[in-house]
Amino acid sequence: MVCLASGPSLTREDVESVRGKAKVIAINASYALAPWADALYCADAHPFKWYWEVGPKGGYEHVAIKDFAGLKYSVTGVGKSYTGVNVIGRGRDEGLSLDPAKLCLGRNSGYQAINLAVLLGASRIILLGYDMGVSNGREHWHPERIPWKRSPYQMFRTLFPSMVKPLRDAGVEVINCSRQSALTCFPRHSLAEAFAMSREVAA
Repeated sequence: MVCLASGPSLTREDVESVRGKAKVIAINASYALAPWADALYCADAHPFKWYWEVGPKGGYEHVAIKDFAGLKYSVTGVGKSYTGVNVIGRGRDEGLSLDPAKLCLGRNSGYQAINLAVLLGASRIILLGYDMGVSNGREHWHPERIPWKRSPYQMFRTLFPSMVKPLRDAGVEVINCSRQSALTCFPRHSLAEAFAMSREVAA
């Protein structure tokens, strides 16, 4: 399974290269680069508010969340206000939830999407767009919403290691294939290497 976060290193080329090769969870506005994704995950109400009727600029701009055909998930109660959004309960900040009724939070949507992938049955998760930092003054591949408050990436990065052992104990492998990333707790490989490894395992 592939988790598509919104870091500035995420490219349309990388997104298209995973199409048809794995299940995909798009996080927040990244669904606009992958309107064919299997699921959309939004940690809070903002993406629903901003993109329910009109998709974000820089992607397939005419694809609104309301027209996204895949499953939609959130941990916020606000999601209940939008048709077809599956709302999951909130677990603790650290670790990994194996309870299908809740997610561990990590205080960020990328962390939660990994936990969601596990609950959806993933045994191998590829990360794209998990920059977890600012690149050339940008936090996202798409234009920033104004006003925009800087994300506390350093705090986010301190929480990810808490899920490493629980993931391993659950038999789940996570590979960070982001073109650039400050997240160091998962092995780094290119997409080509990650899919080659998949073929070797299958063989």
